[in-house]
Amino acid sequence: MQRRKFIKKGSLITLSGLLGAEIVFGKNLPLGYDLLGLQDPDPFKMFNKDSQMVVLNDKPWNIEAQAHLLDDKITPNKYMFIRNNGIIPTKISADDWTLVFDGESVLQKKTYTLQELKSKFKHYTYQLTLECGGNGRSEFDPPAKGNQWTVGAVSCAEWTGVRLRDVLDDVGVKSNAVYIGYHAADIHLSGDPDKEPISRGVPMSKALQEETLLAFRMNGEDIPLAHGYPLRLIAGGWPASASGKWLKGISVRNKVHDGTKMTGTAYRVPCEPVAPGEKVADEDMCIIESMPVKSLITYPKSGAILKEGQSLKIRGHAWAGELSVSKVEYSIDFGSTWKTCSLEKAVNRLAWQHFRADVQFPKMGYYEVWARATDSQGVSQPMLLPGWNPKGYLNNACHRIAIKVS
Repeated sequence: MQRRKFIKKGSLITLSGLLGAEIVFGKNLPLGYDLLGLQDPDPFKMFNKDSQMVVLNDKPWNIEAQAHLLDDKITPNKYMFIRNNGIIPTKISADDWTLVFDGESVLQKKTYTLQELKSKFKHYTYQLTLECGGNGRSEFDPPAKGNQWTVGAVSCAEWTGVRLRDVLDDVGVKSNAVYIGYHAADIHLSGDPDKEPISRGVPMSKALQEETLLAFRMNGEDIPLAHGYPLRLIAGGWPASASGKWLKGISVRNKVHDGTKMTGTAYRVPCEPVAPGEKVADEDMCIIESMPVKSLITYPKSGAILKEGQSLKIRGHAWAGELSVSKVEYSIDFGSTWKTCSLEKAVNRLAWQHFRADVQFPKMGYYEVWARATDSQGVSQPMLLPGWNPKGYLNNACHRIAIKVS
């Protein structure tokens, strides 16, 4: 008699994570059986997202906004992109949550409860821009593998927490410290508890910045589960992958952190320009740090129709990684000429800046409004796709919307 095939333990862990509950009698599940509870999940209800958000992947969940959804100065949860590498943890108790500091460059291993972090250290609040390193990947040619983000994998929420540098001072760090790496509670897609889906980090200079937070509130409330509840590292202005969610550990290293997705080609670009499609050796790839200058027109939605003689009030945001934005311009003639937008100063360092302009059109017809930001070092966005790279990172080409005057 042929032996019946059953689902393996690792798969059960994965399925339980997706469902958010233990599968009672899960050992009896036949191989290949589709659980009813996992059929057609509604991510908009699961994560409190607007139904206009776009799902790119559900294993793991990756969801982006559309440009017009990002019109708020402070991004609300319903419009914040989700970028995951593993399965969102479900068995979370903030009352029992701990954060462990270890590594070659700590004086001694130290553990804090979440309550200790909140009570022992001063709280700070900043608006901080987080953008996926692969935002804009869909425009690369030849195509780059990965989630095909368009323009909506960016946000600027208000984060509250304690400064990482204050906690590191309390832990005690050796003079040979080079990098910190984070460890989190999310589950590897394989269900293997010994594998980390992602464990990235930043140099000590970034870890010690005033705005680098161990955050526990977002927009004045507990961080939503999909965005790292109950504790998250926030390192604004760098690829959002450096801002680890569901934070359980910080390793202070005497070398560049070598955790999952810190080596090989992950979150790296060629150190020198390469031809499209060219293969690049791992040793010739450099870690992405500060994100490039970029802008986004958030009003109106692309495809707007105006009456002849009617002006168009545009608005949006611009950001430049570690730098500030010095100016934003717009063009209606495909980049032949540019006019200056009004630009607000950032409310704090590493927050995006808001721009607006009143656009006039000379006659009826089809137009495209392009936006171009310039950073504080004089570097401007390219009008079209910048240099190609194997993983499709750092696309900061000008954003544009279509307008018809009739």
